[in-house]
Amino acid sequence: MSHEAALHGHQSHGHDDHGHHEHHDTFITKYVFSQDHKMIAKQFLITGMVWAVLGGLMSVLFRLQLGYPDASFPWLESLLGKWAKGGQITPEAYYALVTTHGTVLVFFVLTAGLSGTFANFLIPLQIGARDMASPFLNMLSYWFFFTASVIMLSSLFVETGPFSGGWTAYPPLSALHDASPGSKTGMDLWIISMALFVVSSLLGGLNYIATILNMRTKGMSMTRMPLTVWALFFTAVLGVLSFPVLLSGMILLIFDRNFSTSFYLSDIYVNGVGALSNEGGSAILFQHLFWFLGHPEVYIILLPAMGMVSEIMSVNSRKPIFGYMAMLGSLFAIAILAFLVWAHHMFVTGLNPFLGSVFVLLTLLIAVPSAIKVFNWLTTLWRGNIRFTPGMLFAIGFVSLFISGGLTGIWLGNAALDIYLHDSYFVVAHFHIVMGVASMFGMFAGIYHWFPKMYGRYLNNSLGYIHFWITIAGAYMIFWPMHYQGLAGMPRRYFDFSIWESFKQFAELNRFISTVAMIVFAVQLLFLFNFFYSIFKGRKVTVQNPWESNTLEWTTPIRPGHGNWPGEIPEVHRWPYDYGKDGHDFIPQTTPVGADETDTH
Repeated sequence: MSHEAALHGHQSHGHDDHGHHEHHDTFITKYVFSQDHKMIAKQFLITGMVWAVLGGLMSVLFRLQLGYPDASFPWLESLLGKWAKGGQITPEAYYALVTTHGTVLVFFVLTAGLSGTFANFLIPLQIGARDMASPFLNMLSYWFFFTASVIMLSSLFVETGPFSGGWTAYPPLSALHDASPGSKTGMDLWIISMALFVVSSLLGGLNYIATILNMRTKGMSMTRMPLTVWALFFTAVLGVLSFPVLLSGMILLIFDRNFSTSFYLSDIYVNGVGALSNEGGSAILFQHLFWFLGHPEVYIILLPAMGMVSEIMSVNSRKPIFGYMAMLGSLFAIAILAFLVWAHHMFVTGLNPFLGSVFVLLTLLIAVPSAIKVFNWLTTLWRGNIRFTPGMLFAIGFVSLFISGGLTGIWLGNAALDIYLHDSYFVVAHFHIVMGVASMFGMFAGIYHWFPKMYGRYLNNSLGYIHFWITIAGAYMIFWPMHYQGLAGMPRRYFDFSIWESFKQFAELNRFISTVAMIVFAVQLLFLFNFFYSIFKGRKVTVQNPWESNTLEWTTPIRPGHGNWPGEIPEVHRWPYDYGKDGHDFIPQTTPVGADETDTH
């Protein structure tokens, strides 16, 4: 069969298909307690968006305090009540906002938005499965996540306020009820929420691993899987191995808080009244347990973005991905090394210098697979016939942010420099660029690229371009100057810098950063408008394969029903990256290998 005939065959039955398995569904079974992986993916995505707006709004509020420390805004009191008396955010409220912003965005937006949405949506579609290995567990995973997020939200409304000891929740602030107002009920809710979130992640992760290993269609060998699926596989493995460690840390914290144990507490003095009765505990133990999850968590967020970016770049460069096996090898190396670098967050805790040097070496070592990935992305772009769709721009933006944010990681991975830079704005700048904003860009790239498959309509391109250019310029204008502030010794998590003579020089820069942060937040609302408007009113998708992509999800109907393919599941004959080969622009995975083809994968 010629390529054109194959293509015609693939695009000829691009009609909507809702009838498969769905005729007896009620609203509740179809949209609320759905077991269809595509619907669950949309639930994760829209819940994550609500959280992203709340988390973003919190950052706008505390940037307002940092940019205008002396100003009062009467509307703040209307919004926050007693937490903003006289229109000024109180110190307690400031720390609560910073803490909740970090927790929400790291766990409830980036983890759920990337793994929850795209692992659910793409894994069955790209490997040729009708659904997840266990649709029921998949549904439970979402509802545990939803319950966790509601409990976290409810902590904003308790009398003593939400937890305010930083998203890392270090003891003794988190272990003592009396340490701060937020350490009372707010902390209990925070722990319960995180425990439920871990359960959700484990249910989801085990499901993704089982699906990828057991449910691939005929011909879909492991080396024919798209890099997106590989990345989501390693993400799930990282989550399943590291989240239980966080859960154990949280359980010990509950014991210390409520049952007078001494895992993290020792005979320390509180308010100068006298020593606690606890003996022998170590707050450092919590740091070990937290960061053993905390560093893999960075890659739990980054790897899905890396996988999607690889896919989107190959499709829109009209070129095979450069170095497929090297990309796999680097994903594997990152997954291994992610577990071996956690103590680089702890160079200032009194860590043995010899042990510190081991962690420095391992930290610098993880830069190697990251550099391989960057080289391969740039080489995929090189001399490609690039289509600058909004999805592609966000993918290129991801690579730019990953490079610039990753380079500062090499500085912080060196103990001699980290001791100076630790807990300064340099760290804030580094991890926001490499983890926060870069992962967001990976998520946006995925949404723009797969939106036609999700909803059968296109997002508005013009709004997409405005969204991209203002967000990337804004991200660099917010976080790049923070490196200079950090080098000047400006510490993070401080409420008001204007009382120090040495930091008064940054007053105007702080105002500038705060102003840009508000503009960037406003542009995200424009994206939200584009998203929800396009679901109902966007331009309809009329062809089955709008991006002319090779992977299996584009062989389903335009709006796939429950079960994805109405007839037989297609068989796979080749790898997913045959672009620009033997005179053909693209050759779908389902096209049999011709006798005259030059070389096959």
